[in-house]
Amino acid sequence: MKFAMFAAGACGLVFTGVQAEEEAKAGIDIRRYPANTPRIEKDEALKLKGNWRTGQKYYAAYCEPCHLSSGAGNRDGSIAQLAGQHQTVLIKQLADIRSGVRYNPTMYPFARKLPGPQAVADVAAYVGTLCFPLDSGKYQGADAARQVAEGKQLYEYKCAKCHQPSGEGSKDALYPVLAGQHYKYLLRQMTEVRDGKRNDVPGEMFEAIKSYDDAQLVAVAAYQASLKTPRSLMCRTPTDKARM
Repeated sequence: MKFAMFAAGACGLVFTGVQAEEEAKAGIDIRRYPANTPRIEKDEALKLKGNWRTGQKYYAAYCEPCHLSSGAGNRDGSIAQLAGQHQTVLIKQLADIRSGVRYNPTMYPFARKLPGPQAVADVAAYVGTLCFPLDSGKYQGADAARQVAEGKQLYEYKCAKCHQPSGEGSKDALYPVLAGQHYKYLLRQMTEVRDGKRNDVPGEMFEAIKSYDDAQLVAVAAYQASLKTPRSLMCRTPTDKARM
């Protein structure tokens, strides 16, 4: 709870201790919800056409203080980069957090303020208009070249089948874009999946990385963060996307 309150305050948002406590209590413990639990809101939101103009208003109110107007998050990995992510993946993650399938007490108070599936689709549509940042956080160690090379082998062995060699993922299968995401964010998420702290992912992902030790996850994350933005994900303007 202290972390959730600190994170919210760090983004310029003010909650009293009582407010934060009440918001977090409304969440659902992820450990009671396996990844294949039916998710009604997610399925409904995926069928809806998002309105990016409406989504822009929700984003400015609830997302921008932490994820920034650019959707770039924080290069230190404390805040995820949203820009460039598949809209379907954004919908899944928002719906998972709102339902408690993905336990995230920091984001839950903000995600729950969206009035329903249409708003979830609207936010995803707006984020889909943001340009893919080119200065995401990378592995900065002196051994970066070695880490990236070793990570490439591990990634191609266990990760590329779903997330693609390019790190582009799949909008239809709801596999997230990894290319260009912040190194430390990638490392933290993979560690939580391996250690059983994130049950909102397919069992195949846990099986893929459960045998990787900490050093191997560092290498994989270093490689993922080094991947170039796939051309298919290069941004369009909101006007262009509205015509699609």
